[in-house]
Amino acid sequence: MRLDKFLSQNSERSRSLIQQAIKAGRVTVDGTIAKKGEQKLLGNEIVTLDGKLVEALNVRYLMLNKPLGYVCANSDSEHPVVVDLINLPRWQELQIVGRLDIDTTGLVLLTDDGQWNHRITSPRHECQKTYKVKTANPIDREVIELFARGVQLHGEKAPTRPAQLELLSLQEARLTIHEGKYHQVKRMFAATGNHVVELHREAIGSITLDPVLASGEFRHLSTDEIQSIYL
Repeated sequence: MRLDKFLSQNSERSRSLIQQAIKAGRVTVDGTIAKKGEQKLLGNEIVTLDGKLVEALNVRYLMLNKPLGYVCANSDSEHPVVVDLINLPRWQELQIVGRLDIDTTGLVLLTDDGQWNHRITSPRHECQKTYKVKTANPIDREVIELFARGVQLHGEKAPTRPAQLELLSLQEARLTIHEGKYHQVKRMFAATGNHVVELHREAIGSITLDPVLASGEFRHLSTDEIQSIYL
């Protein structure tokens, strides 16, 4: 792991403040003043900031199979929230990565690594999300080309980015999008005169919902899954 990332994860400072500290000679690695934030750490080094030891916190990365009726929030006065399903210490520190509507099921990621969260949710990185969709009416084949070109949503200045639609049956499809506008999938189908009746997220980037997870269950991500976000 890079030195600047290690410090930003394990001290309450932003990456820019960490870079300033390194340039000012306030960071040491094994007793030597660090010169670059890009310096690689193996995991057994002694790192100090302003003379104080910086220890690695237990950063967590989870996938959850979100059930119907749960809100993607840390608290809600009217509905159960997804963190109620996470039976772990310090659950209140977890950030929800890529929220789903109360009536949408499937993959939700949670972490206490803010940089990793940003890598997924920042529009600049165009992290793809894949959904299985069931509609009220049959889906015309012309919708494949429409979504591939981009569809104009009500209230938006620009059309959606090109999306990939795979028809699974007359009223079922798999849709991959590369952005995260408000209620985007539902609005895209509404723009074609159709209506989404079931929506299930299958994947974020190359992280796919584990088929062994029952609704409401979670597990920790593997190292490969965590690192895949940076590929």
